[in-house]
Amino acid sequence: MKKILILPLLLFFLIQGSMAQTPKWVEKAKRAVFSVVTYDKNDKMLNTGNGFFVSEDGLALSDYTLFKGAERAVVITAEGKQMPVSLILGANDMYDVVKFRVAITEKKVPALMVAKTAPAVGADAWMLPYSTQKSIACVTGKVKDVSKVAGEYHYYTLGMQMKDKMVSCPVVNAEGQVFGIAQKSSGVDTVTTCYAAGAAFAMSQKISALSLGDAALKKIGIRKGLPETEDQALVYLFMASSSLSGDDYEKLLDDFIRQFPANADGYLRRANYYAAKGKDDQTWYDKAVADFNQALKVAQKKDDVYYNIGKLIYAYQLSKPEKTYKNWTYDTALQNVRQAIAIDPLPIYIQMEGDILFAQQDYAGALAAYEKVNASNIASPATFFSAAKTKELAKGDPKEVVALMDSCIARCPQPITADFAPYLLERAQMNMNAGQPRNAMLDYDAYHTAVKGEVNDVFYYYREQAALKARQFQRALDDIAKAVEMNPTDLTYQAEHAVVNLRVGRYEEAIQILNNILKADPKYAEAYRLLGLCQIQLKKTDEACGNFKKAKELGDPNVDELITKYCK
Repeated sequence: MKKILILPLLLFFLIQGSMAQTPKWVEKAKRAVFSVVTYDKNDKMLNTGNGFFVSEDGLALSDYTLFKGAERAVVITAEGKQMPVSLILGANDMYDVVKFRVAITEKKVPALMVAKTAPAVGADAWMLPYSTQKSIACVTGKVKDVSKVAGEYHYYTLGMQMKDKMVSCPVVNAEGQVFGIAQKSSGVDTVTTCYAAGAAFAMSQKISALSLGDAALKKIGIRKGLPETEDQALVYLFMASSSLSGDDYEKLLDDFIRQFPANADGYLRRANYYAAKGKDDQTWYDKAVADFNQALKVAQKKDDVYYNIGKLIYAYQLSKPEKTYKNWTYDTALQNVRQAIAIDPLPIYIQMEGDILFAQQDYAGALAAYEKVNASNIASPATFFSAAKTKELAKGDPKEVVALMDSCIARCPQPITADFAPYLLERAQMNMNAGQPRNAMLDYDAYHTAVKGEVNDVFYYYREQAALKARQFQRALDDIAKAVEMNPTDLTYQAEHAVVNLRVGRYEEAIQILNNILKADPKYAEAYRLLGLCQIQLKKTDEACGNFKKAKELGDPNVDELITKYCK
C-alpha cells in the first residue's frame, strides 16, 4: 500500500517545484502575446506568426519577415479576439523587426513593459509563447552573450531552446520586462542556443520625413504612420502628396489632424485636397470650408490661414467652374488676402493680391501690388515678369515694359539656363513692340544658345520677323527657309518666304514659291496679291492686275490700294 502512495506523492512535489520556478508575472504577461496573420494583395493568407503589445493603447512589435508583402494584417489575442493592424510605425529588415499599431477594440490591452537596461551575461531569461490555454509553458534559460547594435542597442545570444513557432515571441527578464524579440535561428546549435533582437532597438524604429523612400517599408502595403514631430510630419505630408494615391493621402491627412489637432496646416492641406476633389460635388467644398473654419480657430498665425483661403479660392476661379460654389469669387479671394495683409503685410500676400487683381483685369491695381513686391526681399524674375506683363496689358510705354523685363532677366542665373530661357522669348516680343528689332534678334539668339539649339519652326518664324524688321535680310531668308524645312505644309511660312524674296528683289524665286502655294491651295488670297506685286516689279502690269482682282474676289482686305495705284 505504501508503494502505491509513493509515486503520486513524488509527482506532487515535482509539480510544486516546477510551479515554484515559474515567476508570478507569467500568467499576466502571457496575455500580451498574440498571433499575427498577414494577407497579400489578393487577400489570401500570406504568413502567420507572433507578436506582442508593448503599450496598453495597441503599440506592438513583431518580425519584419512576417509583414513583408502584406497588404493587411490581423492579430488574434490570447482571448481569441481579432483586431486589425492599422499602421506600420517603423521597420528594420536587417534585424527583422517591425513596430506597428493595432486598432484595439477595447479601452486597453495587456502589454509588456520594455526593459530600460540590457540584462547581464548569465542573467535568467524567459521566452513567452503565444497561448490560448490557461496554463503556459515558458522556455527558460540564460543570457549567453550581449552585443551592440546601432550604437546604443543590443542583440542577444540566449542559452535556451526555442521551440517551433516561437519566432517573435517576447524574451523577458526576472522582473517580467521584455528585453528581446526571439529571432529565427540560423546557427548550427539550435538545441541549446537561440537569438533575440533588442526590444528597445525595435522600439527605436520610426517613420521619418524620408521614410517614403525606405525600401523595407515600401515592401509592406499596410498604411504607414506619421513621424512623431510636427516638422517631420509636415515634410512627410508634402512628399506624400505627390507619391500616394488620393484615398491614401486623404487617410494620411486624417491621421495628421488626429495626431496634431492644433496644427492649422493639417486642416489647410485637407481643405485643398477636398477642393481639388470637389468638381461638381458641393459636399467636398462644404468639407473644405469646415476645415478652413477650424484652421482659423486653432491657428496662431491667422494671416497665413486667410492667405491660404484666398489662394485656394483664386485657384478655384482660375479653373473656370461652370457654376461658382456659394461666394467663392475673385472678390472673396481678394477679401481674404487683404485680411491677411491687414494682419501682416508680407510680400507674398501682396503678390497674391496682385495676381487676383490681374485676373480681374484691374491692371493698375495689380501693377501697384507688383511694384511693392519688386521693392521687397522676394523680388525675383517671376515678380518682375508679372509687372512687365501687367504694364503691357495696361497699354503702358513699351520701353518701360522692356525695362521691367530687363530687371527680370538680370535676376536670372547667368548665363541664362533653359529653365529661364522663356523670359528671353517674352522680352524679344516686347522689344518688337517697342520698335527695337535688333534687340529682339539678340534675345532670340540668346534663347537659341540657352536651349542648346532645341527649337521648333515657330521660333525660326519669329526670329525671321525680327531679322526682316532689322533689315537683316540674309538672316531672315535663312530663318524662314528653316521654318519651311521643319514644317513644309504650313503655307503661312511659304508666303513669308516669298515676302522676304520679294523684299530683296528675288522676284523669280518668289513667284515660284507663290505658284507652289496656289497649287496646294488655289483660294489662298494673299498669294495672288504677292504674285501681283512680283509681276509689277517685272513690268507685267496686266498679269499683276489680274492677280490683284483674284485676290479681291477671295476677300483679301489689303489689295484695294494696289488696284487703285496700278490698275485702270
